[in-house]
Amino acid sequence: MAALILHAPNNGNKNVYKTLIAAEYVGVQVQLTPDFQMGVSNKTPQFINMNPIGKVPVLETPDGPVFESNAIARYVARLGHNNLFGSSLIHQAQIDQWIDFSSLEIDANIMKLYLPRLGFATYFPPVEENAISSLKRALEALNSHLAHNTYLVGHSVTLADIITTSNLYIGFAKLLVKSFTSEFPHVERYFWTLVNQPNFRKILGQVKQTEAMPPIPSAKQQPKESKPKTKDEPKKVAKSEPEKPKVEVEEEAPKPKPKNPLDLLPPSKMILDDWKRLYSNTKRNFREVAIKGFWDMYDPEGYSLWFCDYKYNDENTVSFVTLNKVGGFLQRMDLARKYAFGKMLIIGSEPPFKVKGLWLFRGQEIPKFIIDECYDMELYEWTKVDISDEVQKERASQMIEDAEPFEGEALLDAKCFK
Repeated sequence: MAALILHAPNNGNKNVYKTLIAAEYVGVQVQLTPDFQMGVSNKTPQFINMNPIGKVPVLETPDGPVFESNAIARYVARLGHNNLFGSSLIHQAQIDQWIDFSSLEIDANIMKLYLPRLGFATYFPPVEENAISSLKRALEALNSHLAHNTYLVGHSVTLADIITTSNLYIGFAKLLVKSFTSEFPHVERYFWTLVNQPNFRKILGQVKQTEAMPPIPSAKQQPKESKPKTKDEPKKVAKSEPEKPKVEVEEEAPKPKPKNPLDLLPPSKMILDDWKRLYSNTKRNFREVAIKGFWDMYDPEGYSLWFCDYKYNDENTVSFVTLNKVGGFLQRMDLARKYAFGKMLIIGSEPPFKVKGLWLFRGQEIPKFIIDECYDMELYEWTKVDISDEVQKERASQMIEDAEPFEGEALLDAKCFK
């Protein structure tokens, strides 16, 4: 078989490691594109033709391109002789289970901690706190499983181990110090066992655990460069005009950060925290107390309501994966907590499950900073609620209430963002 071409930079990218390690196990040749430059190579017409949004990696095959790192690793793993997908249907399902788990629960939260430290995302303390809490919960679950298992599935390395270890790599090598990971001794044992396997070590090299978490880049002004003196300057100093103290300029207070545009809107009669408190504290007669209270509080001039419908419901074939998908979305919405309230319903008694939601946002449009920062937004169709339409208003009430059946179907689960 002709060599496969992996279009990506060779700079320690964990998403590249997944494929290269899998290729070592199955004996498939994968070549990295030489001299790949982010921001240049992935903007060419050739690359955009393979992946319209320009993200890496992309695998070029004789039969066409494949993008998304997990899909690429799956493709490569199926080409060789070694069995990285298990010997039974249940093992194959469990391998997919751990791939999804490590991507949604481990990798997603590690990147929430890491990207702001690289300057690629805005730092929000509540988001970081939530990411740490969610990451610890995920590592506790993984630690419990590994207390009685050497590998994630079966008794040998599978693609689940390759992808999970690659996702853990950034954590151990760049972010998570020993005092953090020591709470999860079975995860530690697992990670160091895997990265020292010959096929892993050939790609990763010798892995060392970071000794310190990188700091958040400072927003303070950088020291100003002093201008070299010219020949005329000594004469000016000698004259009667005293030089102004430099301290006044150099120690100028940093400019305040610009306010969120939503904070500049006219005051609203609806106090969002009051509604969230009413929602949380109403345990009986929810329709009469909380729902009525919501509509009494609702300010259509200061807030807007939106229905959202997941675009790819036919993919929601596994219940826990669908639940994790929604949970990840809510975690990534933390940046909007001050300005939003949401309900997400996972609907259906059997797959494929439908995901629908109702969101309350400050202002008349979905805030731009949410659209820009939370990539999940583009996975949903958004429709503004017309509260003058009694049918739409009642549908919104039912979603707040977790009414069941909802639109004739059972609820698998309901999640609240408040």
